Amino acid sequence: MAEETAEKPRAKRIFINNIDSYVARNIGKYLSGCVVAGEEEEADNTSDASWNQPKQGLFQVVGSLSNPDAKKLKYPVETYTVSSRDDLLRHLLECDVIIYNITEDASQIDEASWASSALHTELEQFQHPKMFILIFSIMTWARSKSLDPDDPELPFTEDDYRRRKCHLDFKDHLSVEKLVIKLGKSNKGLFSTYVVCSAVPCSAEEGILHSFFKEAWLGETPARPLFGNGLNCIPLIHITDLASVVQNIADHRPRTHFLVAVDDSLHTLEEITKCISEHLGPGKIQKVPKEAAFLRKDITQLEIDHLLVNLRMEAVFLKESFNISWVSQTGLVENIEICVLGPQAVGKTTVCEMLCKHYKLHHIKIKDVITDAIAKLEALVKTPEDEEEEGEESSENWQEILDGVKENMEQNGGRLDDSYVIKFIRDKLKSMPCQNQGYVLDGYPKTYEQAKELFNLEDGGEEEQTRGKTHLFDETITPDYVISLDAPDDFLKNWVINLPESVIQGTHYTHDQFLQALHTFRDLNTEDETILNYFDEAEINPQHIDVSRDDDPRYRNAFKQIIKEVGEPKNYGLTPEEVVELELRAAHESVSREAERTAELERREAEEAAEKRARWEEWNKRHEKLKRQEEEVLEAQSVPLRNYLMRNVMPTLVQGLNECCKIRPDDPVDYLAEFLFKNNPEFD
Repeated sequence: MAEETAEKPRAKRIFINNIDSYVARNIGKYLSGCVVAGEEEEADNTSDASWNQPKQGLFQVVGSLSNPDAKKLKYPVETYTVSSRDDLLRHLLECDVIIYNITEDASQIDEASWASSALHTELEQFQHPKMFILIFSIMTWARSKSLDPDDPELPFTEDDYRRRKCHLDFKDHLSVEKLVIKLGKSNKGLFSTYVVCSAVPCSAEEGILHSFFKEAWLGETPARPLFGNGLNCIPLIHITDLASVVQNIADHRPRTHFLVAVDDSLHTLEEITKCISEHLGPGKIQKVPKEAAFLRKDITQLEIDHLLVNLRMEAVFLKESFNISWVSQTGLVENIEICVLGPQAVGKTTVCEMLCKHYKLHHIKIKDVITDAIAKLEALVKTPEDEEEEGEESSENWQEILDGVKENMEQNGGRLDDSYVIKFIRDKLKSMPCQNQGYVLDGYPKTYEQAKELFNLEDGGEEEQTRGKTHLFDETITPDYVISLDAPDDFLKNWVINLPESVIQGTHYTHDQFLQALHTFRDLNTEDETILNYFDEAEINPQHIDVSRDDDPRYRNAFKQIIKEVGEPKNYGLTPEEVVELELRAAHESVSREAERTAELERREAEEAAEKRARWEEWNKRHEKLKRQEEEVLEAQSVPLRNYLMRNVMPTLVQGLNECCKIRPDDPVDYLAEFLFKNNPEFD
């Protein structure tokens, strides 16, 4: 009965500032799946729709937003866009644990100081104990002198925090840290405070190391730059481990109020750079002056400070008192591997180039692979013995392979046997750039046997003859998507015939070569064991696209079908330079469109004005013509009248006017009338 009436653990409400930032977002996501007062037990997987539903016994995470327009997070119960500190304090008082992270945004330092002081002021109004956790930067130790001059590698621990010296730009961190510790001493039962000195967080989005991972993953440089001599030791911690530290503090309320969150890696900048380059990039590093970091637009001053720090630290208290299952670094996003097949002149290379540009993949063309492989062999042959790395074959072995390749090409009229081609392609597909970003394989393999030799595991043994979905296929290089482009022979022939002579020269599109290649392709794809059968057996269903159905020389419809099948790009977004270039291009296109629109409008207005003037001139001409015609008619009609007047009226009238002028009567009109009456010729 006692067990039935026992009170269930009350769900703790946790507030995290700027919950949409890198560190806070990952800490909040971790805590939202943890059981209150448990170890690191996480809740069962739930659907996306139930992420923000409060669960009994779990931490309920809420937080403020640094960007109100940021993408909505799934796990917080509530998020706030705080307009005033009174509203913020009201939200803080509703929570049991308040977490302030000031490692990413300097503007949060003042807010964290105010928040801890405001909560301390309301101490007497607390109905339940509250906890304040401050996460600040390891840079508050940056200028600390070695504990033992004879042993400079001796690490600092939590007990040494009073002897540390702060980086000049992080003194504000030190001030708020001391304030938080002080406020937690007045009434530890109601208001306990903790400060966590966090090492450089990594993984998830990789944090401060993000630019390192992105540059190496994109493979844009032949060697990863190393700023300075690289001997400085950078304290690191996995972001999930940092979240686990916070969770342990919230659950167990340790007696120690100053904690250092750092792992045991003690890696130098050179080791970090080399590791990233070897596993994600070209495998090489190049030392550059540390001042070069300030010229990089993708690295902020905050990141530079952390990358150049030299500290050896050990989290003794965490390892002795907390139950933390330390995790390893997570990998990057998965690559995309595509194989495009089809007959000659069907548009494989064009589609491959479009896919490579869209997904930022590597275009694998057989001719280029062979040329690069031979050039690499020639370079290895010329490498002096003292520069050869340990474990590599000697230049004599490389020379023997190179001689064999050249001899094979001479015997086959410039072509290589499948054994060499497959080896070169396999090496290319296993290279770090293809493993990281992925590839688009252009028109190869062409036969079932070639596909089998290329994609099957090399150590297949007797099981190699087994068909079906087994472990025969080398999943590291086998394509995820197979695109089969096709078109009727007549369509392909007409397309090649209509090509300009300048395009055909130096290609396989000459009449005889094209027909032979097309005939060979059809022969290879009429038997039972075709190239597409191989991928069917590997449970990779080819996507068939008939390019002749649409009159689209740019293959836009085929490209759209492939994009729909493959999905959205999984790589890094555009670089700032690419964004600027796209914006400039868009602006230029907008200006061009506006100029064209204005020019078209002006052209139409000019045409309308010219047409209006022409119509007006035509109307004026017609009007003048009609006027002249009317005048001529009136002139002709008035001749008899004028003759009559001149003969019968005008002589008497002129005589009367003259008499009127001589006499000047008082009433000239009456006098003239009387005169005309008396002198009327008819009466005479």
